[in-house]
Formats: sequence, structure tokens, C-alpha cells
Amino acid sequence: MATARPFAQIDVFTATPGYGNPVAVVLDGSGLDDAAMQRFARWTNLSETTFVLPPTERQADYALRIFTPGGELPFAGHPTLGSCFAWLAAGGQPKSPERIVQQCAKGLIPIRREGERLAFAAPPSLRSDPAPEVLAQTVQALGLSAAQVQRAQLLDNGPVWLTLQLDSADTVLALEPDHAQLAKLGTKVGVAGVHPAPAAIELISKSSREARAFKPPADAPLIEVRAFAAPMGVPEDPVTGSLNASLAQWLIEAGELSTRYIAAQGTALGRAGRVQVERDSSGQATSTSSGQATSTGSGQVWVGGDCVRVIAGEVHL
Repeated sequence: MATARPFAQIDVFTATPGYGNPVAVVLDGSGLDDAAMQRFARWTNLSETTFVLPPTERQADYALRIFTPGGELPFAGHPTLGSCFAWLAAGGQPKSPERIVQQCAKGLIPIRREGERLAFAAPPSLRSDPAPEVLAQTVQALGLSAAQVQRAQLLDNGPVWLTLQLDSADTVLALEPDHAQLAKLGTKVGVAGVHPAPAAIELISKSSREARAFKPPADAPLIEVRAFAAPMGVPEDPVTGSLNASLAQWLIEAGELSTRYIAAQGTALGRAGRVQVERDSSGQATSTSSGQATSTGSGQVWVGGDCVRVIAGEVHL
């Protein structure tokens, strides 16, 4: 017999409903088996559906299971933020007033409060070079030329993304992938391109004094990101926390991105997701080319954004 369970749908990486990435949150998943969770995730047909459970780790405030329409994930970013937001709104009381700790298959994920905004600590990310033939097939499926790809890595922080840094944000936005071909390749694909410096064209003819005085808007995105997850039943994910987390670890370390920036994602889908990224000065576990996680002392990456509740009620499962 179905049980009435508290339910919420949260739009993540936006303060305006309809412009971020929604996650369905079943706030009491007790007693549901894997098949029931997967069935409901297929029914919601969102990129992720989560189930909140009592933690089994002493340090954790709650446990979370995360499902796409095609399977379970050990970790995902926007479901982490949206589920935490829903848990707090439903009266959840963390052990610490400054920090919430989520237990998931990837391990314990600290989540900090920044006013009304939440940010999760990016888990360790493993990096490796993609197989040349897979990279070539992916580039072809995206409709790119090899010259438009500046660098590529397999990034793994639970979800695995074959991630390409492209030559510009405009190239990212112009992509029209062959999703059927990407599904056959069996690899989720992330792409990112840097936006041109704000008002660069206007500054060309101005004096160096004026250029030094110019400051770009604080909310201007530095990069444009897209995420294609056809193997998981999601042709394009609107805004992707896990991808942005491992992307930040990779490209900040490579000197391609600053230690504090905003990523835009969802533009091609009519969304306006904004991902707030910051690397602090603490030590952090990152990866080596051999695929082993090591502590580099380069700083912990935090990935955050606004959340807004769109639906609240109950679901019968």
C-alpha cells in the first residue's frame, strides 16, 4: 500500500522559478526499495530525483540517494543543494549551525550556508586522458573541428564526464550535438568556453588609465557550460553541479580560471543558471594522472547557488 510522504520540487542555481535545474525531493524515503526509487525517478522524468533517509554515519545530518531516469548516481551537485534546501525548509536541524553534512554513496559532503545560499564542498576528482578514438568520435558527434578543442580530460567525482574546453563561449552555445551518437558512445560529455572580457571591444580605443579603472559587473559569468548526458536518458542537463565542481578543480589548477568566478549554464535551453565557484586556501584532495586522489594543498573548491521552492506537498509511494 502506498504511503504519503513529504515531497518538494526545488529549482536550483536560480532565485527565479523556471530558470534553473529542478530536482524532485522525497523527504522520507524510508522503506522504499531500489526498484521503487528508480520507478519514481523515471516517472518524474527530471534529470535527478532524490530520497532523503536517516544517516548511518555519525557525522552526517541525513543520507541521500540520487537517481536519474536511467540509474543511480553516487553524487550529483544540484540534487545535493536542492535536497539540502528542501530538508532545511522542512525543519531539518543540522548538528552544526554553520555546516550541514550529507551522506551519499560518494561519502560525506559538507555543505555550508552563505546567507540564504548553499554551497557544497567539491569531492575529490580523478582526472585522466580520454582515449584518442573516443575523443575523436565525441568531437564529431558534437559537430566540432579538432581546432576548436583546446584541451580534454575525463573528470570523475562520482559521475564521469568527458570534458572539453572549447575556444569560446560562443562555440559552446552554438553546439547542436548528435545525441543518438553520444548515447552510443556511452559517456556523458561536458563542454566549457570562456566568455570574452566584458566590454573588451569598447576598451580597445580607450586609454590605459580608463581600462585600469574599468571593473566588470560582479555577476558577469566567466564561462559558459553545457552538459550532455544521453547515456543517462538526459540529452542536456540544464545546470550541473558535479560537472562544474570537477571542471573548476581542473581549470583553476591549470591556470585557465580564477579562484572565484560565476559559470553560466542552461542558456541554450532557455534557462539562466548561475553557479558560484570559489576555491579557498585550505588543502584539498585532488587527482593525479595515475587516477589516485592525493592532497595538493591547492584549496577546497566550493560550488554554490540560489535555490527556490516551486512545489511542496506529498507524494504517495
